[in-house]
Order: sequence, then structure tokens, then C-alpha cells
Amino acid sequence: MGRWAVRGIRGAITVEKNEPRDILEATRELLDEIVRENEIDTGDIAAAFFTVTADLNAEFPATAAREFMGWTHVPMLCGNEIDVPGRLGKCIRVMVLVNTEKSQRDLRHVYLRGATVLRKDLLPQ
Repeated sequence: MGRWAVRGIRGAITVEKNEPRDILEATRELLDEIVRENEIDTGDIAAAFFTVTADLNAEFPATAAREFMGWTHVPMLCGNEIDVPGRLGKCIRVMVLVNTEKSQRDLRHVYLRGATVLRKDLLPQ
């Protein structure tokens, strides 16, 4: 057994349209996969930070975490990703901070849909 520490798990997903339903469903899909891949108990989540690209403003991703995931006591924050020209658009990113005994190396980062191009080095081999 390792020592308990706060560790960050990264993830991202893209959406087709800037619609509340698309943003909420994609965020739920992303969080479901992060929780499943890392065997996370909601009580171990310290915080979640979401960013969206400038072309997404129809809904807060944190709403999906509260309404669909039950993360009502998890501190969450939403913000805009830096608008770098020519980079991936319609993208939701998250960093979930969890209290865990797992090492950084044992954590599974999740990139779905068009976001798989962002961090190929973090995807399963």
C-alpha cells in the first residue's frame, strides 16, 4: 500500500455543437470513464477544474457533475481554455483531484472522441 496523496487525473472530450445537452452528455461520458478507469469513490474527490474552449458557452460542465454524477459536495470551477489559434475546438477539459494511495504512474488519464489527439502519450498503449 502506498501513502495517501492528492493526485490529478486529466481528461478531455469534444462535442459536435455548442448546445447544453451536448455539453452535459459529453461531460458525463468523460467523468464516467475517469471514475471507472481509476476506481474513484466520490468521497475521495478533492476538487474538479473544468475548462472549455471559447466556442463552448451554452452550459457549465460542472452542472453535469452535480446533476448526473452526484458530486454535490465536490468543489468545482469552470473556466475558459486559452484560445490558441489553430488548436482543437469544441473541447471540454477536466482535472479531477483525488485522494488516493495510487502513484501518478498508476492513474489513467482519459481522452475521448476528437480529444484523443491532445495527449497521445497519456493514452493506453
